[in-house]
Formats: sequence, structure tokens, C-alpha cells
Amino acid sequence: MSSSHQRFSCAVAALAIAFLGAQDLRAQTRIPRYEADLSWPKPLPQRWITGGLGGVCVDRNDHVVILNRQDILDGELNSGQLAPPIIEFDAAGNVVHSWGDLKVLDPRLHSCFFDKDNNFWLASAPSGMVQKYTHDGSKLLLQIGQKGVLDSADGTEKGPGLNSPAAKFYMPSSLFVDPSNGEVFVADGEGRNSNRRIAVFDREGTFLRQWLPEGLTYVHCLAVAKDGQVYVCDRDGARIQVFDKAGKLTKSFPLPWTPDTPPADGKIKQSGGAVVAIDFSPDAAQTYMFVINQNNGVIDVVERETGKKLSSFGRVGHFPGEFDQPHGIAVDSKGNIYIADNRGKKVTRFKPVGK
Repeated sequence: MSSSHQRFSCAVAALAIAFLGAQDLRAQTRIPRYEADLSWPKPLPQRWITGGLGGVCVDRNDHVVILNRQDILDGELNSGQLAPPIIEFDAAGNVVHSWGDLKVLDPRLHSCFFDKDNNFWLASAPSGMVQKYTHDGSKLLLQIGQKGVLDSADGTEKGPGLNSPAAKFYMPSSLFVDPSNGEVFVADGEGRNSNRRIAVFDREGTFLRQWLPEGLTYVHCLAVAKDGQVYVCDRDGARIQVFDKAGKLTKSFPLPWTPDTPPADGKIKQSGGAVVAIDFSPDAAQTYMFVINQNNGVIDVVERETGKKLSSFGRVGHFPGEFDQPHGIAVDSKGNIYIADNRGKKVTRFKPVGK
């Protein structure tokens, strides 16, 4: 080959490498990035003190509601007042409403959801019930299940779950209300001894159907995408199972994790699970899925269609933007991500940065 041909071939190869490099760079820059918004929320009124936060949800006006379990430490009330169980913030981070009596609700508030009519739904484990309220909590509209009566062999959380095909629960942990027909999907399976099912009810609370995702230790969360696919968390198994609304398994993908510090004995131990709660990006295709990974103390950014993990944000700690047992997640219409931190006792907004 002549020297001119060699130079030409080298130039073509260099252009090809540059083109592929540029493609890879563009692919990387398309992955969304997030940073903690230190201006949100505003300081709580009346020197309120929260306990662990069980969950968080966003209404159609981008108001954010957190679930305060009120499990404060001894002596904390010397410096403030106990915050109410349900606290609502506006988009600017101001508290605009609060309510709730845990004698009527349940101390272990777990997750919440706003339906298409902006009614407020609440799941509490191990309450044995799911409740529907008006947006402001002033009126109980529907209750499925009976408080304190669990779907177990002895009716308490000590007995093994029965997975009964009925309008009763063991430990309801997550829920979704279908905007097309009002069907209520409930993940009933918070504890290891609990039920392991997805149960579906009609808008009046009548039991319709259920399925038991195969191989899951317990069913901790669910989220339903706009295309009707039901995403179910395998908390300890580090994977997500995807079903249609009838319960047919359509796909399953792993979300593996490794400890940052390998254990001396070589035995990897869970510290909360790798798939704890999920929500989707607000674009029409819901391109991305955001997954709470408690084991690593991060939020994983996952390509929804393929299950490929693209990036992560956050870290373990007690400073702003850090987590101590993140437990609840919600995304607003602008793409802001809200994380309810249980042991950290705070809610953090992460805002998208760049394009």
C-alpha cells in the first residue's frame, strides 16, 4: 500500500473513531443528571419535628405530600412540636396543609397516591387496610380491608400470610389507581412473613383478581406505566418483574448491586434491598425509571424499556443530598424527583441539570 493510501486509511479510521466517540458522548449526555435542591422545602412551621418518612407522592398540581410516621427520639420534643402525619407542600416548598390522626390512619404509613380526580389514597403496613380520602383529608371516601385485621393464619402480623382472594390485606405497601377504569392495584407484601401478591379491586373496593409474582421474597412496591405495564419490586432479589394488568409476566430484569466495602467473610448482606421503590420520568414515553437502591444508598437511573442501569445519584450520609434509608420516591411534571428518607427523617428534591 502506498504512503498516500496509508495516510488516507489512517484518516478514515481516525474519523470513524471520532464519530463513534461523539456518538458515545451524545448518548452519555442524554442520560439525565440530578442535583439536590437546597432551597426546597422551606423550614417547617411551628418548629415541627418529623419522625421517619414512610412515603411521598405528588398531586396533579405538583404539590408534594410526605407521610410522617411520628417515630421521634426521646427528648426531641424539648425543642419543638410533633409534626402531623400528612404534610402537603406547594411547588415552592411551603407547607400549605397538614392533617391526620394515627388512631384513624396507622402509625406505619407506607405509601400514597393521587388518582385522576386528585383524591388521596393511603397504604399503611401492617394496618390491613387501604384508604381513600378527599384531597384535603377531611372525608374518608373508601376503605378496603379492616384496620388491625390481617390476612394471616391468626389475623395478626405474627401468623403467616394467606394470600386470600378477597378484599383484605396483610401488609399493603404500595398502590396505583387506574385512571381508565378506577381499578385499584395493591402490592400486599411488606414483610417476609406477609402475603406476596398483587391484588386488584374495582372502584368500589370489590375484589377482582390477584397474582403472586413467582420467586419474590416479598412484594414491596409497584408502579404502573402509561402503557399499562405493571412494574413490581423484588426488594431482596435485586430485580424488577413486569406484568400486564391481568398478571401475565412480560419481562424481568436484574438490577445487580455490590457493596462498596467488600465484607471480610465474603458474604454479601442486604441492608434494605436493591429495588425498594420506583417511579418514572414524566415524558410521554416514560423513558427512564428511577429506583431506590437502599443497599448502596443511591437512586439508580434505569432505561425503562430495557432495564439497563445508566447512572446513579446520591450517597449515604446525613448532609444535604445524602440518604439514611431512602424509602419513598415520586416525580413531578417538571422532572423533579422527591425522596422520602426514613431514618434520615427528611424529604429532598432533586432537580434535573443540563439538557
